[in-house]
Amino acid sequence: MAKFFGKSEKRLSIGSAAFLLSSFSLASILLGLLRTSLINSDFNSLSRSAYFAAFKIPDLIFFALSSGALTVAFMPVLKERLTKSGKAAAWRLTSSTLNTLALVSFMLSLVLLIFSPQIVGIYHFEGAQRDLCASIMRIIAVNPFLFSISTVLTSTQQTVGRFFFFALAPLVYNASIILGIVLLKDNLDIIAPAVGVAIGAMLQLIVAALGMLGLNYKYTWGIDAKNSDYRSVMKALPARSIDQGIDYINSIFETRFASALERIGRIGAVSNYENALLLHNAPISLIGIAISSAAFPRFTERIAQGRPDLFRKEFLQVIRAMLWISLPVVVVTFFCHAYLARIIAKTANAEIATLLQYLVVAILFRTLYAAVSRWFYAQKDTRTPLYVSLFSIGLNIFLAYNLSKPGAYGVVGLAMTQSIVAFLEVVVLLTIMSIRDHKLFERNFVGAVIKILSTAGITIIVASLMVAILPLDSNDRGLTLTAKLSIISGITILSHVLFSWVMRLDEVKPVVDKLKKLTLRPLKI
Repeated sequence: MAKFFGKSEKRLSIGSAAFLLSSFSLASILLGLLRTSLINSDFNSLSRSAYFAAFKIPDLIFFALSSGALTVAFMPVLKERLTKSGKAAAWRLTSSTLNTLALVSFMLSLVLLIFSPQIVGIYHFEGAQRDLCASIMRIIAVNPFLFSISTVLTSTQQTVGRFFFFALAPLVYNASIILGIVLLKDNLDIIAPAVGVAIGAMLQLIVAALGMLGLNYKYTWGIDAKNSDYRSVMKALPARSIDQGIDYINSIFETRFASALERIGRIGAVSNYENALLLHNAPISLIGIAISSAAFPRFTERIAQGRPDLFRKEFLQVIRAMLWISLPVVVVTFFCHAYLARIIAKTANAEIATLLQYLVVAILFRTLYAAVSRWFYAQKDTRTPLYVSLFSIGLNIFLAYNLSKPGAYGVVGLAMTQSIVAFLEVVVLLTIMSIRDHKLFERNFVGAVIKILSTAGITIIVASLMVAILPLDSNDRGLTLTAKLSIISGITILSHVLFSWVMRLDEVKPVVDKLKKLTLRPLKI
């Protein structure tokens, strides 16, 4: 066991870490799709909407307090402390941060547990649906507390280049929810997945704790409030917490607007929008979050070393790679929106399909945002993304309210808002970056981006032809549906790789080299 954890402490390259995170993220996404598909098939629309809405406030607390907020506020300081002062000082900082977040999140979890009936009043649910939403929120109230502890532990592991347990934890969480549905649905109905969520959060914490083995981490009680590093983390945390929480404040407003539509007879508006968002989030997690999470420790290291030239070079490589990888995924999502909607809904669902089609622009720019925002965070600048996000939340709420009115676009207006705001947010941040660093977007980078976009044009033509050749029939289900989607996706992505190779893009070289090794490797006789 010690030998295993010793090996797992070896530092991974950005590419290896990104591959590991992407692989586990893909597995987690597939489990998430299976989880949601089971919820869609086993429970009615009113129950599903109550279930999805119940998560909004707990998720807001966790993501604002910990998750991305902790990552960008805590990891750069911890990396600097490890580099300059060694593990003893770093572990004291880790313990103080852990104890602070555990205390605050525990208190907030208690608030959720006690006041959930009043909290769910922000939605337009009535009667049994409102009571059900409150009951589910009570069961999952423990999540912010358990997830906050897990996040401190996995952030520490990422800082030292260990990603395995960070990537494994979501798999355990999703598997627990699926088991909860399968084993408990007959007795507990929609409460079954909520029980699976609570158990999964506990198991995820255990996995995160296992990842600390082999690091020689020494936990200490108390909070060293006088420590300058601790104060630095706490100073940076509020700005990033607000920034991170803004996305979930938007989500709460969107759920409120969608629940208002359900109140006037648009049954399933909340559930359908959540299904479309899940499909939209999949490539963002698989590409944007995975790659940027793998690259962020390297970004902070370059800044700590005083090497802005290497930071700039590696940042641009990450942006190019993310753009190149995400474009064919966006193209496939746009043309195969109905295929994907049927997979997750288990039946034809025109509303989910339409929502997903309007979310494709958001997929591209949310993916890029994951890396763009870390350009600022690596330099310990949490304020600039915060100010941009404050502008975004106002615009998002204004557009969502007006575009989602029954007389306007209904729930589709929420998807339209997501894409508009995601585009503007990235454009504003890129503009600020170019002003601060005039050398950032040099000619070679711009030329490469133009080539990547040109390649995507060919990819669009191929995808449209493949959908025409393999159209979605009303009876397509199961293997037939999966086969059609796989063939369309495979040929589209293969064409993207082929034309990228013709255009001599650097991003395609590792893929081509790997294919050559697999296909041209001599056989031993």
